[in-house]
Amino acid sequence: MTVQGLVHNYGGLLGMRWMLGMFEAGLYPGVNYYLSCWYRRSEFGIRAAVFFSAATVSRAFGGLLAAAISNMDGVGGKPGWAWIFILEGLITVIAGFASFWIIQDFPDTAKFLTEEERTFVIRRLQKDDQFSAAGETLKFKYISQSLLDWKTWVGMLLYMGTDCPLYAFSLFLPSIINQLGFTATPANLLTVPVYALACIVTCVVGFIADRYGQRGLINIVCSLVGLAGYIILIASRNATLSYIAVYLAACGIYPNIPNTVAWVSNNVEGSYKRSVSLAMVISFGNINGAVSSNVYRARDQPWYTLGHGIVLMYICIAIISAVVYRHLLKRENDRRDRGERDEIIEGVNDDREDLARNGRFASVEDAKREKGDAWSGYRYTL
Repeated sequence: MTVQGLVHNYGGLLGMRWMLGMFEAGLYPGVNYYLSCWYRRSEFGIRAAVFFSAATVSRAFGGLLAAAISNMDGVGGKPGWAWIFILEGLITVIAGFASFWIIQDFPDTAKFLTEEERTFVIRRLQKDDQFSAAGETLKFKYISQSLLDWKTWVGMLLYMGTDCPLYAFSLFLPSIINQLGFTATPANLLTVPVYALACIVTCVVGFIADRYGQRGLINIVCSLVGLAGYIILIASRNATLSYIAVYLAACGIYPNIPNTVAWVSNNVEGSYKRSVSLAMVISFGNINGAVSSNVYRARDQPWYTLGHGIVLMYICIAIISAVVYRHLLKRENDRRDRGERDEIIEGVNDDREDLARNGRFASVEDAKREKGDAWSGYRYTL
């Protein structure tokens, strides 16, 4: 990011953008995976929301900061946009160096915990059906389990439907605001209250989802709010009405991102399996950012009907995927409640040969470790 402000030609800028994407790619899935290893499933949503809201806040203050830094135009022979990259990038470089000493290992190896504290943290996670909290050894089967799990693939569609609208909204909010007659710095300033509201709603939704556990229903409701916002944007030919619709769209799109990540994470047990699942889900959503950056064409301004229509399609995909994901999870929970997924545990139900298809284990603990979220006692978050 910093070096983007130092390049002198288009080729150099493209090269730095490629490097930025490559080095940033693992940050969001990596941080969410890391948080999921420390908190119970009912505690993860608000943490994911707060972390994601930091990006939302950065967009809000980024608009203010960019407006201020742009006044440095000409300083050192560089344009204002170059100073925005340089100064904002350097802040991240400092944070990156500090993180080497601040970020701790997983609960089973964290050096800042005493042995008693470590035992307490691990036990509370294991009571939440996170059996791998005590540590796992990397095996290829954990990767294959994620690749063969239907939840991974439905989760990819679900996140795709929420992530593309996010990219489109972030990239083209200033363009939408141009309809009001504002350009450059005034347009940047008008994005601030939109992002501020999105941040507040995201954190509130994260708290509610943790409290009541109905992440699927919350996803659907938020998507419907976003849907309403984009329907107004497509139908409106009034700049003020379009600006109001932008607030609806933001309140529908932004909370769904961390809530979807938390929902997918909640339903995958095994630290390595969860890391692969989150990486696949988030990376597939990010790929669709390429779509959003090409559908708001200059010839469609000022109303961008095509761009809004495609975003609307993605929101519909998110709603359908959420309904399917929740239905299949509930159906699987019902099967486990009926005992259809029970395993044979030696010395407990050896006579139930009809359950042999679900596996035979020496103890319940062995079944938990071996099967992860496929264990009959594991219940999915709806």
